[in-house]
Amino acid sequence: MFILLSIFMVLPVLLLVNSEAPNAMAFAESSAICLGTGLIGILMTRRSAQDLKPRFMFVLTVSSWFILSLLSGLPLYLSDLDLTLGEAFFESTSGITTTGATVLSGLDTMDADLLLWRSILQWIGGIGIIGMFVAVLPFLRVGGMRLFATESSEWTDKALPRMKTLSRGLLVVYVAFSIIAVVVYWLSGMSLFDAFNHGLTSIATGGFSTSDSSMAKFDSNLILLEATFFMMIGSLPFFLFVREMHGQHGVLFRDQQVRLFVTILLVVPALLTSYRWTVSGGELDLIDGYVSTLFNVTSVVTTTGYASDDYSSWGPLAFVVFFFLMFVGGCSGSTAGGMKIFRFQLSLLVLREQLMRLLHPRAVLTRNYNGRAVSDEIIASMIAYTFIFLLCLLLITTAMAALQLDFITSLTSALTVLTNVGPGLGEIVGPAGNFEPIPEIGKWILSVGMLMGRLEILSVVIVLSPAFWRS
Repeated sequence: MFILLSIFMVLPVLLLVNSEAPNAMAFAESSAICLGTGLIGILMTRRSAQDLKPRFMFVLTVSSWFILSLLSGLPLYLSDLDLTLGEAFFESTSGITTTGATVLSGLDTMDADLLLWRSILQWIGGIGIIGMFVAVLPFLRVGGMRLFATESSEWTDKALPRMKTLSRGLLVVYVAFSIIAVVVYWLSGMSLFDAFNHGLTSIATGGFSTSDSSMAKFDSNLILLEATFFMMIGSLPFFLFVREMHGQHGVLFRDQQVRLFVTILLVVPALLTSYRWTVSGGELDLIDGYVSTLFNVTSVVTTTGYASDDYSSWGPLAFVVFFFLMFVGGCSGSTAGGMKIFRFQLSLLVLREQLMRLLHPRAVLTRNYNGRAVSDEIIASMIAYTFIFLLCLLLITTAMAALQLDFITSLTSALTVLTNVGPGLGEIVGPAGNFEPIPEIGKWILSVGMLMGRLEILSVVIVLSPAFWRS
């Protein structure tokens, strides 16, 4: 893993071989450190028997993502940006978790190698998230993810060939969509450099851009619509694309979470555009207004974090709507973050079940989702996840407020890192701001929050609990 990261670290220099790469030494040193770390790890574990018990997997998953985030920040820390360690860790964690929050400004004039590294980080994080969903989270039974377990999720000798086949299919689909996004952006008027960066971060639903003004830089409704499409693609279950590719046609749009996800992205932008047109006294251009609203709503729901406008200034109703949209997230098995569509659907199933039991106490009720039985274990895991999520939101918000940040900044910065959305709301961390004004200790806290959100929270909480380490 670390050796692979060291190879990726030289890509910005190699891809910009005909241009200036002023931070080539920083990338070379960082690559050497990663390579050395990887080789030491191989030497230390080569004679150890593989223990695939849940306890080992919890430690391996959490520690791997933390170390990856730390090592990924080395090129930024050693560069000419003069970042503190906390700022470099925040930026790399935001990249590898595809959050999209940033402490950097002046992106329009920033060194191209650093901009490219940020985009590559998010692209790496995207495929890592998909792989973790297929192979790790169902195995760990975290947050109801067991519902999506397949034969390829079992760590047995019999299942490993299927897992390898699925992994290859996921990689092919991910790379194919990335290439298509780059080409489409380029043909629509972006420079090749901008198209490459935004192609990587759109499919990864990451949100890093090459400009402080994000997608507003291009002033093109066509590009906004294309970005909306690619963000939606990145938020759909990639394993369903693989099944479509293998001849199981129609499985994508028969999926319950996909149908609700698409419905949200059709209904909410239409209603918000009507609201914006009303409060503007009919002066809002309906086409531009709808495209802008669709793009920004999709960006928040998919947890990408692009922006074409400061949507927190669209009025009180829009402010509230965007706040609650930050909870939603994309589909399970995608690169998107958030609480995930399926958890809201399971909550509605439980609510319906309880209402039916009140009306018909002796009724025998079945609980199914996407044609599969939903066990009490899955429901209990989902409830535990929701409680821990809200508790973490409370604790991080309180910690931010203790650093003398205002309520909106404290709450939405905590929420945006736990859901991996990117920008929050308000003047400081909203779509028109960034996280640079946050105190250093606050950046470390929010970085941990990003990792917790990406690892479904419970994975980190379990490893940090004293009971986990008792024999």
